[in-house]
Amino acid sequence: MANYLLIDISNSFTKLAFATRRRISKPKRIPTEKLSAASIRQLLRRHKIDIVAVSSVVPKKSAIVRAAARGSRLLWLTPKIKLGVGIDYPNSKEIGADRLANAVAVAAFYGCPAIVVDFGTAVTFDIVSAKRKYIGGVIAPGLEAMTNFLYRRTALLPKLSMKEPRSAVGKSTIEAMRAGAVNGYRGLVREIIARIKAERFPRQKVHVIATGGYAELIAKRLGEIGSVHPNLTLEGLRIVANLNA
Repeated sequence: MANYLLIDISNSFTKLAFATRRRISKPKRIPTEKLSAASIRQLLRRHKIDIVAVSSVVPKKSAIVRAAARGSRLLWLTPKIKLGVGIDYPNSKEIGADRLANAVAVAAFYGCPAIVVDFGTAVTFDIVSAKRKYIGGVIAPGLEAMTNFLYRRTALLPKLSMKEPRSAVGKSTIEAMRAGAVNGYRGLVREIIARIKAERFPRQKVHVIATGGYAELIAKRLGEIGSVHPNLTLEGLRIVANLNA
């Protein structure tokens, strides 16, 4: 049984999952460049779907979803629909749909105030106030973007696979890069969280939740992050679909 097909389209990967009103199935993760109308139609044939709920930051792929789901009820996550959280932001159209989904889910699952750190193509920090309002965020280069830049712009540095460095001091080029990338990235995340807390939430308890591709790797040695929720964005889509069903 499934009420919804949830589709979260980010720049690098797309997650798709069937969901009922209460839970989501195990997501399917594919490179966004390989997302096709045929693959979506194939999924829609498997279940009777009430709503196709979509979070997309890739306009070209949004058009593919629109064509593939013709005849189904499409729900695009935008600031104009019921979200369960408010928005305190000058131009709400600028907020990425995935960031709104994260705000919805963190408020529902963990409470407010809260910070969501999403480790995707970029790493984004999204903040929900104690009054359950999305109030803004921070965008920084993603971990792969940083390491791929070194690989592309230097003659001798190799392409890097991400895992925990053996020590703070590398004994090879690969280990030196890995130590710089992983430990340096933790420093970036720690500093941004500290600044957000000091400026927005002095002397308040703040829920800090991580999601996205490198959340497990980076968060496991960051005491500032309280929990890792791999499917936070999809859960936000499910909640929004419930609110707008």
